[in-house]
Amino acid sequence: MTPSEHAHFPPLDASTYRDLVHRALAEDIRAGDLTTSACVPPGARAKGLFAAKAACVVAGLDVAFEVFRQIESGVVFDTHVADGSHCEAGAVIAEVRGAASTLLTGERTALNFLQRLCGIATCTRQYVDAAAGQIVVIDTRKTTPTLRALEKYAVRAGGGSNHRFGLFDAILIKDNHIRTAGGLGRAVAAARAMSAGLTVEVEAETQDQVDEAVRAGADTILLDNMTTADIRRAVTTVARRAKIEISGGVTLDRVLRLAAIGADCVSVGALTHSAPAADIALDIDV
Repeated sequence: MTPSEHAHFPPLDASTYRDLVHRALAEDIRAGDLTTSACVPPGARAKGLFAAKAACVVAGLDVAFEVFRQIESGVVFDTHVADGSHCEAGAVIAEVRGAASTLLTGERTALNFLQRLCGIATCTRQYVDAAAGQIVVIDTRKTTPTLRALEKYAVRAGGGSNHRFGLFDAILIKDNHIRTAGGLGRAVAAARAMSAGLTVEVEAETQDQVDEAVRAGADTILLDNMTTADIRRAVTTVARRAKIEISGGVTLDRVLRLAAIGADCVSVGALTHSAPAADIALDIDV
């Protein structure tokens, strides 16, 4: 897919990140930025350029801008590369202009957000490109505590799709639920009784569990850590009576092979729990 094909997704609502930014700044600044106060003349103005030091997919510019906005209301921003777009090494992503003290004080916090989110978007794009349009790449709940909304946004910026946001908005019956409920069939029946109208997804680790999930009427079956041969067998067994999600052991090298089997989606925890930070710098000049 081209970058423009990935770029059509709703922006983050500012209410999602304002408090996160406030707390991040409070953590870093506390009583004040001692170094900047000592070194920067009062009234000095400066321009900062966010520059990609390596190729990446952009995500989180509004969050980075909010850092400076909370320090100085009059700061000015100019976006060169929009969220969801690919940029090459050396590209200027955006610029910020304001008091030199504002840029220096907010630099690390802004970069912490931006590098993290661009890293997730870049990792996601790699998986989406590897899938070659044959299977939907989705994320998981393996996110940084309190940053889930931002990290799932970055997945969307990279061209991926979101699984459930949390425990409150979808049903996914996993191995521990099955054992606690007294069996897979009982767990599905109980979920149906309590949450009529919601999609019920069941995790299956064996072919027997796949068969039982089909008999129980699960809407989606998550094939957990199965071999490629077992996944192929499960897809044949299910025969479109339920959607199929592949999870566990999904690497970039394996995605295309899995995509060709005929499942509906593949979930990748690594998109959020293992994505390396993007190499981005903020170059400040007076």
